[in-house]
Amino acid sequence: MKVDVLLGLQWGDEGKGKIVDVLAPQYQVVARFQGGPNAGHTLEFEGKKHVLHQIPSGVFRSEVLNIIGNGLVLDPIVFKKEIEGLSEKFGMDLTKNLLISKKASLILPSHRLLDAAYEQAKGDSKIGSTLRGIGPTYTDKVSRQGLRVGDVLSPNFQAKYNQLVDTHKMILGFYNFSYDLTELEQQFSESIEFLKQFELADTEYVINQAINDGKTILAEGAQGSLLDIDFGSYPFVTSSTTMAAGVCTGLGVAPKNVGEVYGIFKAYCTRVGSGPFPTELHDETGERIRQEGREFGATTGRSRRTGWLDLPSLKYAMMVNGVTQLIMMKVDVLNIMEEIKVCTHYQLPDGTVTEQIPHDMNDIEITPVYKTFKGWQTDLTNFHCYDELPAELAEYISFLEENLELPISFISTGPDREAIIHREAQLSV
Repeated sequence: MKVDVLLGLQWGDEGKGKIVDVLAPQYQVVARFQGGPNAGHTLEFEGKKHVLHQIPSGVFRSEVLNIIGNGLVLDPIVFKKEIEGLSEKFGMDLTKNLLISKKASLILPSHRLLDAAYEQAKGDSKIGSTLRGIGPTYTDKVSRQGLRVGDVLSPNFQAKYNQLVDTHKMILGFYNFSYDLTELEQQFSESIEFLKQFELADTEYVINQAINDGKTILAEGAQGSLLDIDFGSYPFVTSSTTMAAGVCTGLGVAPKNVGEVYGIFKAYCTRVGSGPFPTELHDETGERIRQEGREFGATTGRSRRTGWLDLPSLKYAMMVNGVTQLIMMKVDVLNIMEEIKVCTHYQLPDGTVTEQIPHDMNDIEITPVYKTFKGWQTDLTNFHCYDELPAELAEYISFLEENLELPISFISTGPDREAIIHREAQLSV
């Protein structure tokens, strides 16, 4: 068996959590391969809304083994709160079907402080960090001084912790950043003991044994491809590899073992934080989309920036990920629109029209070239078959498939896990 991959093709918040939950019955293992508590995967079913931050979205399927891979940065405090919330709400005992890689990096309380200090120092040039300590933790990982989950089992863990925190305190002093670690460190200490209740494993062995045993495996990404540390809109990106390549390094999977790559995108675009956004809407239309789509961050609550669908960036993300199937989310949000636009090309300052993302898009003004469609203005709640969809929506989907040269296999028509249309799309291109 191959490891299938599910990831976002925009700037995150595409609806990955719902799709993992929908697909999970087909898989015996669901594994997160990067990111940390800066992710918020929202699932909605039986009239209830649930947000997962670090735990794989397969946890609501009791028969699925869930793995937190080595590519993640794990905050024990957030992890404890998340587990306790699931236990209180659903009576779930995740010690039975959740494994945590010993090689996953630990987010310390001082990492959060560093995150805030760095953002404060940037002033108007700030990245728009979630302030969850993600960047500083990955920085320590790359500079070979970070702590990993497996270190909590070491008899000298406290000494290792103190040494790293002392380094952080020197940096915080340089930035003249005021702080009090007392309460956070108490929570951290309690959370480390809580973490030890779970099976801390060399999960790369678990994943590869599952591959050898012919088990079905789904790798779940966080954030989105356009936030990738290498191929995103740098420097307004996250600190990890958010693309399909991250599965190999974030789980210990060989490239030959990667199967289907499900690419998720919204029927429009959103972005949280700073950075270029060519199709951003600063008008009433953008606000209508924001309110209708409940476009507020699952992790931070921040308002998301909204805009029309951007085909140049979508094609770029599909290319670098090797996407094999497309999934379009939040089609229902556009039910209210009289007309809908899609950016097909960029016009650069020198008049050049291109489908490629320019390297210097942070520093130049890009003018989107749009194609306009008539809206369907129909409630999609009771539509469960593609052939039933309004002609205007079918035309919109057909245009996207022809331009993206790939089928749209799933169409989400609402937030609930049941509000989805699965089709075997046939292209005529």
